[in-house]
Amino acid sequence: MAPGIPAALERPHFIGIGGAGMSGIAKILAQRGAKVAGSDAKESATAEALRALGAAVHIGHAAGHLADDATSVVVSSAIRADNPELVRAAELDIPVVHRSDALASLMDGLRAIAVAGTHGKTTTTSMLAVALSELALDPSYAIGGDLEGPGTNATHGSGDIFVAEADESDRSFQKYAPEVAIVLNVELDHHANYASMDEIYESFETFVGKVVPGGTLVVAADQPGAVELTRRVRELSSLDVVTYGESEGADVRVHKVTPRGLTSEVTVVLNGKYLTFTVSVPGRHYAHNAVAALAAGVALGIPAHNLASAIGKYTGVKRRLQLKGEAAGVQVIDSYAHHPTEMTADLEAMRGAATDARLLVVFQPHLFSRTQELGTEMGQALALADASLVLDIYPAREDPLPGVTSALITDAAKAAGADVTAVHDKAAVPAAVAGMAKPGDLVLTMGAGDVTDLGPQILDHLSS
Repeated sequence: MAPGIPAALERPHFIGIGGAGMSGIAKILAQRGAKVAGSDAKESATAEALRALGAAVHIGHAAGHLADDATSVVVSSAIRADNPELVRAAELDIPVVHRSDALASLMDGLRAIAVAGTHGKTTTTSMLAVALSELALDPSYAIGGDLEGPGTNATHGSGDIFVAEADESDRSFQKYAPEVAIVLNVELDHHANYASMDEIYESFETFVGKVVPGGTLVVAADQPGAVELTRRVRELSSLDVVTYGESEGADVRVHKVTPRGLTSEVTVVLNGKYLTFTVSVPGRHYAHNAVAALAAGVALGIPAHNLASAIGKYTGVKRRLQLKGEAAGVQVIDSYAHHPTEMTADLEAMRGAATDARLLVVFQPHLFSRTQELGTEMGQALALADASLVLDIYPAREDPLPGVTSALITDAAKAAGADVTAVHDKAAVPAAVAGMAKPGDLVLTMGAGDVTDLGPQILDHLSS
């Protein structure tokens, strides 16, 4: 049975309740019986889903939205100090709780799996949530994206397992004490919060150090940053380290990944035995995510054969190579990739699925700081496409930086031999793509911002 609701979260108010991480926690609390309220910048399907669970969701931010009897105000690192609801909380002496602390409290008393890494977290967490649900273990889960099947990013289950996406961007994953920690990869990102790879390693070491005594670290055997992290934490006597990947010495070895159109078949060697199962999304990186999920479930004592079959029931997460539709013989797919490694992995997966077709990409850079540091690598990744349109930078929580524009990406892409065009008017993209695309082509909208909105519009233009 799940633990009760902490006193501070009996009547919580979430600032930015519609966000992927915040909404998940709010949903679980509402399902546990808390009186949930919050605000968000705009209406959304997420806001409606929260209202259906009994939450009071206000649109816009105003001091009057915060009830005097709120037991806490829950915030993420994206909420600015001058937010009127946060200012009002100080006036009323209402405690402010960070999102990560709220999530940590929800995991108390449960067998937690925390999924970390610079990229791949949402997919791997989702695979575990789907597989464990398929096996009637009824887990609780909190994910940074909506599962295609249940259509939600979080739920309160009756079982004793809690699967959570563990965010390293602001070091908040250091708050969790999981029974199993997964580290998919360790790379330099989140440049506003980390100045060097050493800081990244130190942060991941702290996260791994919070695994409960006798717990397990499932970590990639192929990715250099993960290998270095493994070297650093090997001496933790209370930790069982399980490596996975294509390296010969991996504890769970990826023997073969076979593309099957927009799916793939993966064969692993586990405890000396071969095991083959299906992954419903294309690409070697997603196959590795599935193997990480498999290793984590086995660490909890779940039979590998049962778990592998259940992972095959996973049908994807919104925005993770999600097929949006097909029109005029052209498939339109949406990708959340915004880091060069993610971009390269998804573009290679699409190249494999496209065979003789062309791959057309609409890319929207995410964050000025990320573009400043990684713009060249983003441009080089776009050379994998047959043609790309690059939008202006989606700022999210950041203010502009002098001299940092999407030209950093387009210039690098052209230098790498890519066919790339800068488009400053987002509204012009659907017609432009429809004019470029031919039957059999794949169109990929890519980025962590609102580029996802363009998929249906492109399909409309193709249809007409």
